[in-house]
Amino acid sequence: MPSIQQFTSSLSTINEHNFGDIALSLFQFQVENNRVYNAYLKNLQLDYTKITSIQQIPFLPIEFFKTQQVVAGEWKPEVEFSSSGTTGATTSRHLVWSLPFYLSHAELTFERHFGPLKDCAILALLPSYLEREGSSLIAMIRHFIDQTQSEHSGFYLHNQEELLTKLEALRKSRKKVILWGVSFALLDLAEKFEVDLSHCTLIETGGMKGRRKEWIREELHSFLCQRFNVAQIGSEYGMTELMSQAYSMGNGVYATPPWMKIDIREINDPFSTVVPGKAGGINIIDLANAHSCAFIETQDLGKINQNGYFEVLGRIDNSDVRGCNLLVG
Repeated sequence: MPSIQQFTSSLSTINEHNFGDIALSLFQFQVENNRVYNAYLKNLQLDYTKITSIQQIPFLPIEFFKTQQVVAGEWKPEVEFSSSGTTGATTSRHLVWSLPFYLSHAELTFERHFGPLKDCAILALLPSYLEREGSSLIAMIRHFIDQTQSEHSGFYLHNQEELLTKLEALRKSRKKVILWGVSFALLDLAEKFEVDLSHCTLIETGGMKGRRKEWIREELHSFLCQRFNVAQIGSEYGMTELMSQAYSMGNGVYATPPWMKIDIREINDPFSTVVPGKAGGINIIDLANAHSCAFIETQDLGKINQNGYFEVLGRIDNSDVRGCNLLVG
């Protein structure tokens, strides 16, 4: 039986030709070693030994991370990540077997899109995440900031003027200047200041986190582009329950790394997929989640285009309904 280390060490070798075989092998490992996933399949009355293609693999509803320890095997977690949520809401918990792996893996994923971190300066506007404990995003960005080895990189909370002064000072820098912000914080900045950030790459992550009324992506990006004089807004798509991230270089169209695959399911039939271009629920295979569950049914709404890229369209209503009646004791 392969180990967690064997699965994670082989991620760099994954391609479109061997993805299916590796995913099936990881599925067998997780269903035999993940108590929650195993019990979920039993509730579905599914014989996992008869699954012979990734199209047959069931996805675990992400709600289980709110009430269960979703882990494969016996090991002591090095870190526990938790999701953000409104006051009183139950948040997800993700026990991670190796923090160094998470950080190095996130670095590898980022550099596939944006180049070496040592060539970047990262300024992070992430107030809602900085104000709580257990954020995987903060752990990732802190690592990125360290790897840039730039005196200009850093976090910003409410000191908007200082942030803009730093961005202006970097106008003639040889480094790629990246402003990374949660959506509501970038919107707050744009409403207060109209500045030329044409020398920067902007990356927004997440929604309004209960701070403001949600904007649709097109409106938000159009407003930010206008106020900051940039051609497009990049985006990062990640979540507490995953180890990998997808990135958009603009227009809200995301690309996944080779070890991550998106499927779109029918809203009213979670075990059926839809054709490209049709909206549905986002299912994610993240082979870096070897220590947990690599097959996650999210509560995000999205679609895949003809070129294999995907878009995130919002959240599915009643997101806590399905799966909660199948909790494991």
